[in-house]
Amino acid sequence: MNWSFQQAIPENFHPASRVWIYQCNRGFMPNEIAEIDTLLSDFVQQWKTHGTPVKGYAQLFFDTFLVFMADETAAGVSGCSTDSSVRLVKEIEKKFNVDLFNRQNLAFIIKDKIQQIPLSQLDYALENNFISIDTPYFNNTVLSKSELENNWIIPMKNSWLKSRLPAVS
Repeated sequence: MNWSFQQAIPENFHPASRVWIYQCNRGFMPNEIAEIDTLLSDFVQQWKTHGTPVKGYAQLFFDTFLVFMADETAAGVSGCSTDSSVRLVKEIEKKFNVDLFNRQNLAFIIKDKIQQIPLSQLDYALENNFISIDTPYFNNTVLSKSELENNWIIPMKNSWLKSRLPAVS
């Protein structure tokens, strides 16, 4: 699989644009992807903050990750407008019977596929060589466009998980 995604990020968004990532507990099916693409497109078209349109972007990446982005150089995103995106994510969860809010599931690229490992099983996966400190990890804690482009898919040893790993030089 091609893990390049940067070309799908809008160039005309400020590097500090806010980002939210929701990881699904499974990959979406092709028929679901088409429907989700429509839901995301419709949402971005009507996304507003205090009546002002949000310069927004929403995309499904690798059939697993919902990524929302808001360029706040024109209008800041309020709590209400953030809540509207969360409502959409909850609607998608319910409609497709998936989990998009479980931050305990960690996503890695293993054998050229996205594999999820519960945080509670991280030590076991390391000890049994399912993953290593260099395994590509989806760092869903990124908060800006710049971080998304540069720090979303990184070796696990460069992520917040570093403190949970055996001594890393």
